[in-house]
Amino acid sequence: MKEVIHTSNAPAAIGPYSQAIKAGGAIYVSGQLPVDPATGAFAGDTIQEQTRQSLTNIKNILAEADLDHVVRVDVFMKDMNMFADMNAVYAEFFTEKCPARAAVEVARLPKDALVEIGAIAVVD
Repeated sequence: MKEVIHTSNAPAAIGPYSQAIKAGGAIYVSGQLPVDPATGAFAGDTIQEQTRQSLTNIKNILAEADLDHVVRVDVFMKDMNMFADMNAVYAEFFTEKCPARAAVEVARLPKDALVEIGAIAVVD
């Protein structure tokens, strides 16, 4: 059985998918673009601003849990040369018992974002 998770504190899906799905004791958060849900626009033009907003969106989606429950994160970046700047902001959100992570460079992201971040959290 799966439960759709939706919050107005994160941007709505821009396609046929859910913000997150809870199933089998885990929450699977779809990739989050750096969209500010209040304005519908990117939260800035830098990788730091965009990483902060993407992670804030994940945090808001996981309101019933918290970031301590995150066990895996996938980071997709437009340019791997931005890795250190992304990582510095990422370290503000995950400070202890950090989740497993993949970080890769991709050719293009939706809406030409600099970063998109997805996560899996365990809540049981």
